[in-house]
Amino acid sequence: MKKIANEELGRKSVEEFKKAKKIPVVLLLDNIRSLNNVGSAFRTSDAFLIEKIYLGGITGTPPHREIQKTALGATESVDWEHSPQPLELIKTLKSEGYTIISIEQVEASVSLEEFTPGKEAKYCLIFGNEVFGVSQGIVDQSDICIEIPQFGTKHSLNISVSLGLVVWEFFKELK
Repeated sequence: MKKIANEELGRKSVEEFKKAKKIPVVLLLDNIRSLNNVGSAFRTSDAFLIEKIYLGGITGTPPHREIQKTALGATESVDWEHSPQPLELIKTLKSEGYTIISIEQVEASVSLEEFTPGKEAKYCLIFGNEVFGVSQGIVDQSDICIEIPQFGTKHSLNISVSLGLVVWEFFKELK
C-alpha cells in the first residue's frame, strides 16, 4: 500500500468549503479552557461539515497560535462566533428551531448509541468545560442530554475525543 499524498486527497478549498452544503449542526463550546481543544473542535468541524461553532463564555477565540496548532487552518473555513452569554444564544437558537443537546452525564440522559438524529431537524451540540462539564444552567435549558457510554474506570473523555465521537455519529446520519 502507498500512502496518499495530501495533493491527491481532493480536499475542498476554503472557498469551496464555505459554499458546500453543511449538516444541520452547530456546536457550542461552554467555557473550554484548553486552546488545543478549541483548535481540535475547529478541525473536526471542518472534516464533518459543521455549520458553525459558538465559543461560549471564557472559551478562547482565534487568532491564537495554540488554537492554530491543532486547527491547522480550519479557523479560516469554519464559521464561528464568540458568545459571552451562552444562555442568551441558546434562546436564540431555540427560536430558530434548533434542538439543544448537551453532551453530559445527567439523570435520564440518552446513550449516544440509542439516539438517532432526525433528518429534518437542526441541532446545537454543547460540549462543556474540561473539569466541570456543561454548566447546570445550560443543562437546564437543553432539550436532551446525550451521554457517551464508557466501560473503563474513568468517568469522562477529553472534550476533543467526545466531540469527534458525537459529531461523527451525527454526520453519518445527516450527510
